[in-house]
Amino acid sequence: MLKGVILITGHTGFVGSALVAALSGSQLRLVGRRHIAGQPGQFFQKELTTTEDYSDCLAGVSVVIHAAARVHVMDDTAADPLAAYREVNVAGTLNLARQAAASGVKRFIFISTIKVNGESTLPGCPLTSSDISQATDAYGISKVEAEVALKSLCAETGMEFVIIRPPLVYGPDVKANFAAMLKLAKKNLPLPLGAIHNARSMVALDNLVDLIVTCIEHPKAANQIFLVSDDNDVSTTELLKLMVEAYGKKPWLIPVPMSWFRLAGKLTGKQAIVDRLCGNLQVDITHTKETLGWKPPISVAEGIRRCFTDSI
Repeated sequence: MLKGVILITGHTGFVGSALVAALSGSQLRLVGRRHIAGQPGQFFQKELTTTEDYSDCLAGVSVVIHAAARVHVMDDTAADPLAAYREVNVAGTLNLARQAAASGVKRFIFISTIKVNGESTLPGCPLTSSDISQATDAYGISKVEAEVALKSLCAETGMEFVIIRPPLVYGPDVKANFAAMLKLAKKNLPLPLGAIHNARSMVALDNLVDLIVTCIEHPKAANQIFLVSDDNDVSTTELLKLMVEAYGKKPWLIPVPMSWFRLAGKLTGKQAIVDRLCGNLQVDITHTKETLGWKPPISVAEGIRRCFTDSI
């Protein structure tokens, strides 16, 4: 059990709910729009806005873990997507952080995104925590601006910050493209994905949660930016093989050259999809491991195995 009271935002989300479960023996305060029955901790119904008053839930809190955000939205219908992201991810975050500092919170842990660094990497040139931001989409830009505002506030007030930038997070009940790949792996249909020689960093949900928990009290985590991954980059081909094998089957992947996919992407206007399928996105977590004496507790293979729940 950790010392002090810990406040968690985004407790109903993919990462937040796993974090709450991992900290079930600690003193928790959960802040959000709704409560999940059976979750441990004291619930406070709040919005992440510029006007919300958090004074009641912040009283006596030692650490805030801020996982709530306006996340990446596919086919965004907002008239001004960047303004919508800024309203929540920048202004809303700063309002919470400012009140946290005023309430005497010692440490503010901000769950950011690798999109702050960029969307892709060249072979053998992984992203690091000291890189200049190369954010390109509205979500990534809003997270960059939130990080800058948070660091400035902490410099003024003395509250410690910890910024964690995860790449793709996967685990039980994962959604979107990763869930679609899991379903394909379960069916084990013949797929033309047997010769994609890229390298992508991911992080199992359990590994990310373990790092967040480590950062709650670790003295060397103060005022640091940490990248996180499973520390074992995989190609799209390797990932599909692991998925199929986790389901107890033999992979059935046809080796089609990557150049064919890139040509098809150009001809069909689906280049962005092909880039995600064939491109590289590697992160270097040396700083994280050496600063905290931390390493991912589970392997990629074990992380994939844990994805196969009844919902897949």
